[in-house]
Amino acid sequence: MRAMTEPPRPARDRFLAMLALVVGGEMIFSLPFHLPRYFRPSVLETLGLSNAQLGDVFAVYGVTAMLAYFPGGALADRFEARRLMALSLLATAAGGLYLATLPGPRGLAVLYGYWGLTTILLFWAAMIRATRDWGGETAQGRAFGTLDGGRGLAAATFASLAVAGFAWLLPEGDYGVEAGDRARAMQAVILFYAGVTALAAVLVLRWLPAALPRAAEAAPAARMRSVLGQPLVWLQALIVVCAYCGYKGLDNYALYAYDVLGMSETRSAAFTASSAYIRPLAAIVAGLVADRIGAGRAITGLFGILVVSYALLATLDATPAFIAIVYANLIVTYAAVFALRGVYFALLEATRVPATMTGAAVGLVSVVGFTPDIFFAPIAGRLLDAAPGMDGHQHYFALLAAIAVVGLVTAGLLSAGIHRQVRAARAARETA
Repeated sequence: MRAMTEPPRPARDRFLAMLALVVGGEMIFSLPFHLPRYFRPSVLETLGLSNAQLGDVFAVYGVTAMLAYFPGGALADRFEARRLMALSLLATAAGGLYLATLPGPRGLAVLYGYWGLTTILLFWAAMIRATRDWGGETAQGRAFGTLDGGRGLAAATFASLAVAGFAWLLPEGDYGVEAGDRARAMQAVILFYAGVTALAAVLVLRWLPAALPRAAEAAPAARMRSVLGQPLVWLQALIVVCAYCGYKGLDNYALYAYDVLGMSETRSAAFTASSAYIRPLAAIVAGLVADRIGAGRAITGLFGILVVSYALLATLDATPAFIAIVYANLIVTYAAVFALRGVYFALLEATRVPATMTGAAVGLVSVVGFTPDIFFAPIAGRLLDAAPGMDGHQHYFALLAAIAVVGLVTAGLLSAGIHRQVRAARAARETA
C-alpha cells in the first residue's frame, strides 16, 4: 500500500506526463545507441572502428550499467522520479559534447562507461516506477505499451531529422564520401542529439508530477531479499534477456542493408530510421492485447513469431527470388521485437510484485535482463567480422533464432506460473 496517493489528475496533465516520459525515455539512450543503430557504417568509418571494437565499447557500457541497476532501484523507491530523470538527461547530454570531438577507442570506452552510469543510475528504475504509477492497477499493458510506442515514435522522428541533416551535409551522392565531409556531418548529428537530450530534461521537470514518496514497508536490503525469492521475477528477467537480445539485434540491420542489400550509407540509415515508425503501432497494440489476454500469453506468441522469422533470415539469400521474403521478415522482426519491449515490464503487475517494491524488482530484472549490453555486441561483432558479407549475417540471425527459442520456452513457463498464482489466490478468497 502507498502511504499517500495523489488525487486524479486532468487528462491534459496525464497526457503531458506521458509525453515527458516518452521523450525523456528515448532521448536518454539516443547518444549511446541511436548513432550506431541508424548510422552504423558511418560511425565505423568516422571513428575508425571494427565491428568487434564497437562491440567491446558497448560491453564497457553494459558493465557499468549492471553496477548501476541495483542502487538505481533503491533510489527510485526513495526519491522523486522527475528530479532523478532530469539530472540523468543533463549528464548524458554533456557526454555528447565529448563525443563530438570524435575520440579514439580508449576515449570512447571511457565515455560509454560514463554513459552506463548516467543513463541507468538515476533514470531507468525511476522511469519504470513513474510509468507503473501512471497505469494504475488495471492498465499496465496500456501504460508500458504507450511508453514504448511513444518512445518509438520519438526515436523515428528524431532519427528522420538526423538522417535528413546528415544527407544534406554530405556532397551530392553519398558513395565514396570524403572522410572530412563524413566527420563534419557526424559531428552535426551528435550535437543535434545532445541538444534534444538536454531539452528532454526540461520537459521532464516541467510535466512530470511531483510524485509523493512511498511508504517503505521494509528496508532496501529486506525488499531486495524478498524480490530475490520470487521465481516468477527471475523468469521475467530471463524473458527480458531474450527480448533485449532481439532489440540489440536491430543495431546491425543498417549494416545488413549496406553489406547484403546493397544500400548506400544514407539509404541504410534512412531504412532503419523509417522502420522505427513500426514501433509505436507494435508496442501500443501489444499493450492492449496484453491487457486483454495477459502479458505472459502475448509474450509467448511474440517469441514464436521471432523464432520463425529469424530462422528464415538465417537460411534465405537476398537474391531476387527471395528478396521480398527477406524484406517481409525484417519488418516482422522489427514489429515483434518492438511489441515485446512494449509489454515485458507489464509483467510486474501480472506477477503481483508490490508497488512499494517496484524499484527493487526493476533492479533485479534489469541487472539480469540487460546483460546483453555486456555480451551481445562483442559476440555479434566477432560473428560478422569472421565471415564478412552474407555468411556472417546468416550466422547472426541463427544466433537470434536460438535465443528466441529460449525466450519462447521461458515465456511458456512464466504463463503457467502466473496461471497457478491466480488459481491459488482465487482459492484463498473462496475459503476465507
